[in-house]
Amino acid sequence: MTDKVNDEIIIGRVLNGDREAFAALVDKYKSGLYILLLGMGASHQDAQDIAQETFINAYQKLNGHNSQSSFAAWLYTIAVNRFRDVKRRKTFSVASNPTMAQIDGAPTPEEMYMRKESEIELHKLLSRLPGRYRIVLLLHYTKDLSYEEISTVTGMPMHQIKNRLYRARQKLRKLWLQPKEASHEKSALHEFR
Repeated sequence: MTDKVNDEIIIGRVLNGDREAFAALVDKYKSGLYILLLGMGASHQDAQDIAQETFINAYQKLNGHNSQSSFAAWLYTIAVNRFRDVKRRKTFSVASNPTMAQIDGAPTPEEMYMRKESEIELHKLLSRLPGRYRIVLLLHYTKDLSYEEISTVTGMPMHQIKNRLYRARQKLRKLWLQPKEASHEKSALHEFR
């Protein structure tokens, strides 16, 4: 059974009066939603608050959810809109690095350290991207949303999503290589002293 079907079964139970069933949806999506909000630039506290408000809003409007679209995309749409509302009202502090799931297998301590360092560096670089690029990267690569679902979440047309995703990857690649090239040049200059 797919996630969408499972979600629809739970939604049906909630709409038929089993309020406690909504907790299964909260448990399923809370960490992903929190990490998405952190990646968009929310502080730890703001990400928690917006995630909680998102679930409250989703519960209150659950009967308005279109069963033809995924619950995840609908939930992320609510969160992104709420984030934008809050962002308009105040300045967010750039979030610290969220913890990503480790790749399966038994990595060596050195591999774990290198992954963590790369993850920290990647999140620093993501925070340097403009929000319009950061959101499409996060939704596509960390939430595995299709272009259509990203369009639903952001309200952008499909061609604009593809364009922003391409540009975001280019900018991220440039940022990723920039410090490494600079540090390599510094070490090369240091050798000649």
